[in-house]
Amino acid sequence: MTENEGKREKMENIKKTRGIIAFTGTAAVLAIAVNLVITAIKHQKGKNAKKKDLVGSNVRVNLSASEIVKLANQIIAKSNEVHNSVASVPLDKVTYANVISPLAELQAQQFPLIQSCLLPKLVSTREDVRKASAEAERRIDAHLDICSKREDVYLVVKSFAVRGDWINAETKSFVQILVRDFERNGLNLSASKREELLRIKAQIDELSIIYIQNLNDASAFLPFNEAELAGLPPEFLKGLDKSDNGQLKISLRSHHVTAVLEFCKVQQRHKYARLLGYSCYAEYAVDVRMAKSPTKKKEEGEFPFGIEDLLYYVKRVEEQNYDLDFSEIKQYLPISLVLSGIFKIVQDLFGLRFEEIAGAEVWHCDVRVFSVFDLSSSELLGYCYLDLFSREGKYGHSCVVPLQNSALTISGTRQIPVALLISQYQKDSDCNPGLLRFSEVVSLFREFGHVVQHICNRASFARVSGIRVDPDFVEIPAQLLQNCCYESFFLKLISGFHQDITKPLKDDLCKSIKRWRNSSSALKLKQEILYCLPVLEGTNPASCFPFSVVGYEAACYSRIWSEVFAADIFATIFCNGVSNQLPGLQFRNKVLAPGGTKDSFEAISDFLGREPSIKAYIENKTKYTL
Repeated sequence: MTENEGKREKMENIKKTRGIIAFTGTAAVLAIAVNLVITAIKHQKGKNAKKKDLVGSNVRVNLSASEIVKLANQIIAKSNEVHNSVASVPLDKVTYANVISPLAELQAQQFPLIQSCLLPKLVSTREDVRKASAEAERRIDAHLDICSKREDVYLVVKSFAVRGDWINAETKSFVQILVRDFERNGLNLSASKREELLRIKAQIDELSIIYIQNLNDASAFLPFNEAELAGLPPEFLKGLDKSDNGQLKISLRSHHVTAVLEFCKVQQRHKYARLLGYSCYAEYAVDVRMAKSPTKKKEEGEFPFGIEDLLYYVKRVEEQNYDLDFSEIKQYLPISLVLSGIFKIVQDLFGLRFEEIAGAEVWHCDVRVFSVFDLSSSELLGYCYLDLFSREGKYGHSCVVPLQNSALTISGTRQIPVALLISQYQKDSDCNPGLLRFSEVVSLFREFGHVVQHICNRASFARVSGIRVDPDFVEIPAQLLQNCCYESFFLKLISGFHQDITKPLKDDLCKSIKRWRNSSSALKLKQEILYCLPVLEGTNPASCFPFSVVGYEAACYSRIWSEVFAADIFATIFCNGVSNQLPGLQFRNKVLAPGGTKDSFEAISDFLGREPSIKAYIENKTKYTL
């Protein structure tokens, strides 16, 4: 045992005697990593053994195409049965037991079955299964749309709401949400207005589908040779497709455009103008126009480059001031170590213990399944599937998919949540040690925030459980966990040189990462403000920022909103250091557990002991920037 290890052991003994569940650094991560490796070996040995059922989970995996069709039929038939039964209740006979309870039970029971039908579209390696899943999604969505517009069911639910015979505050909130959902579909309008509303909604849905399809089908690209892309990282160039004549394809999608604007050093227009004796291309272009010269004094000063060069020079300033080599940082981020570190962080922050299940049924050998327990009571809180590695036919982005929501059944037992985290990382191999880019680490932390949010939910109704909460709140837990990626303590916990994982990132590098995060903060914030401005005539922002049309319509403020709240919560949790678990547990119980049954602003204010403030957000942006 080294001297440092001896000191660490002493500190751990002291902390244990104080009853503090503390972070334990690299040693703890190594222990978890070894345990995960042992579990993986056991899993490999038991591959041919009978697959274990997940107690309390109604999620079905590995459905065939015919089984998906059959299950979709059963879902629709059962839904019709329950909705017809509720609709038949006389308005003067409505009770919780014959109206609200059947609808709540239906939602809780059917959600994991619906997700079982839809899951293969995202993860299956078989094309026939993916097609059956997509068709099931279309049919189920169409059915649910019809149910959401059933006036006969709405009138019965509304009658119960008017009576106000609430069992408790959570029931009241759930019923009010049911009524709101119906009325947002126009069921409280006159027949003529409702017909007009539905006609407009159908047009919006059709145009949205066409718009998304057009974006997905867009295949335009510009061909370049390697010399024309000088400055771009080698790994980026390796990932580019090639045209028939061998040139590299640069698409018009944001991840290609941003990379070119940030790194490409070639300036052909500038060279052309300089050969003709002009100082820059702008001077050459304006010379034959009325203005004669591009020089004009402005309040904001002069730019020595065009707006198209802004990202390039921002990148150069970052390189000069922060001395960060992200290709070097990547060598310290093996995925197994990062994942072990995340498990340790969520354990110490929120009291969650992840334990891998050997022999559970999965849809691919890369998928791992974990039970999630409460650290102090060992109560089973839920399950988490991790499908982290890229493969053909799989959904191409990172996301968290709720497979089963928390709910209380009629019998009073709790239905536990089940979550799936999907990503597209590269697996370990002889020639590839399975390293993550720092941006991928940030993404993994963010998605794990959604996993924590889903697992910690204790709502009684599936409709308001998991991530089915206020849209302005849903990203706050993700942003909260993402903030850990920029703190030295956590960076050391998740990092280790891939050839010797006892060597984490150095202190000065960790500090540079934190400072780099907030570089050019004002410029980045101005871009967010730009998205919120009225659309100028002759422009088409939807062509380059699709979220303003589908997903974030009238809600472009939401991401900054989430950052502000998350910064305030993060500062509150760690105001007395990283070893105090109490604030994290309070956040779990006061904010995450109620889900959508409690107003999110009230829940956060209750946790903070005051209304949320922008102070922590502003301090972060100004303290660690240039």
